[in-house]
Amino acid sequence: QVQLVESGGGLVQPGGSLRLTCVASGSSATLSVMGWYRQAPGKERELVAAITTAGSTNYADNVKGRFTVSRGTTKNTVVLQMSSLKPEDTAVYYCNAGAYSEFQQGVLWGKGTLVTVSS
Repeated sequence: QVQLVESGGGLVQPGGSLRLTCVASGSSATLSVMGWYRQAPGKERELVAAITTAGSTNYADNVKGRFTVSRGTTKNTVVLQMSSLKPEDTAVYYCNAGAYSEFQQGVLWGKGTLVTVSS
């Protein structure tokens, strides 16, 4: 059974940076698409960014130029580098995998990691 485990969340001041990492275990195959979604209090879960093994990416408009998604150096790892963070980026960030393209939502989910942007 594939499990996704996120790490790297926490409290950061506006304008700061944070790096999230997701590692998928239990899969002998390479997960072709991995990405990040987030859910703020009272809001629906939304795409943040997704990436394929070939490097194709899809970003939400409100994070373009501030966030960078990349595949980690180890198999089935995805990293989200977040910069110029804003209070509205506060949310639980979920790792996602199993989609067939970077424009689709996969069926595999992590438990989430909380990112709080506040002074």
